[in-house]
Amino acid sequence: MTRRNDRHRHLTLRDVSEASGVSEMTVSRVLRNRGDVSDRTRAKVLEAARRLGYVPNKIAGALASNRVNLVAVVVPSLSNLVFPEMLAGVDEVLGDTALQPVVGTTGYDPGKEERTLFEMLSWRPSGVIVAGLEHSEASRAMLANSGVPVVEVMDVDGEPVDAAVGISHWRAGYQVGMEIVRRGYRRIGVLGTKVDGDHRARKRLEGLERALGEAQVPVVDQMAYSGQSAFGKGREMTAEMLSRTPDLDFLFYTNDLTGGGGLLYVLEKGFDVGNALGLVGFNAFALLDGLPRQLATVNSRRREAGQIAARIILGEHGFAGEDRRVELVPTFLPGDTMR
Repeated sequence: MTRRNDRHRHLTLRDVSEASGVSEMTVSRVLRNRGDVSDRTRAKVLEAARRLGYVPNKIAGALASNRVNLVAVVVPSLSNLVFPEMLAGVDEVLGDTALQPVVGTTGYDPGKEERTLFEMLSWRPSGVIVAGLEHSEASRAMLANSGVPVVEVMDVDGEPVDAAVGISHWRAGYQVGMEIVRRGYRRIGVLGTKVDGDHRARKRLEGLERALGEAQVPVVDQMAYSGQSAFGKGREMTAEMLSRTPDLDFLFYTNDLTGGGGLLYVLEKGFDVGNALGLVGFNAFALLDGLPRQLATVNSRRREAGQIAARIILGEHGFAGEDRRVELVPTFLPGDTMR
């Protein structure tokens, strides 16, 4: 029992003091970077702390300041490539600061988002970054009353709790629809996720349908799936849609991964890709750069959204006027799969 207890005992300032041969008060000054301590003594203390694997207990400091140096980052998924790139942008900015991002996932479930926010906010983080603008009433109340900067990322189509940064998915979808019409496609199939929880995909589709409707170009067929986006799912859906509606001349995918799978399928089957049959995805994943053809897509500027969100948390990004939304402009990339 003694050995087990020793193995799970937290190291203390006394352990570092004994290992370095200086007083606990001096150790505390060095580790908090406070007070006048000689370079030689500072080096001894830091070396002893590193050798022992000492990690300071910040609970006492957090109780005094009512804050910890953590930033709560809440996203629907880590398996979807959309969110790790945004997280990379957050980390690039916070990496040289005292703040550390801590990630929670929700699975697109509003109830789980509530529980995740409740747990994270109970630790009194220094800020919150959360994907999307749609939340339950309880989640919005927690965010609004958190007392810290809150940034909703990757969407600006709505009213933020505090601040928002990202693209307008509605306008991005509308832009793609205009490109489809301008290039002469007239019978459109839409393949994507079930949009009950993915509000950004829903807004893209609404924008697309508005642009097509204005040009009197119909969405002839539509399919939706649950779960993770993947090449296999894209192949499967594309095969089914083209089997039941063979006269389609354009396929719109709400995600590049399903679009990439669809592209591989139609190339294997000998379709005249880009002319008789056009395809477009969304999000501009670098993963698709090695495919035989470059899939048309939209760069949704996820990394930049994460960077700006982190700067807002740090108080380094100003706003003009009362509107605390930063709208980034998506880039349409025609690739090799459109006329």
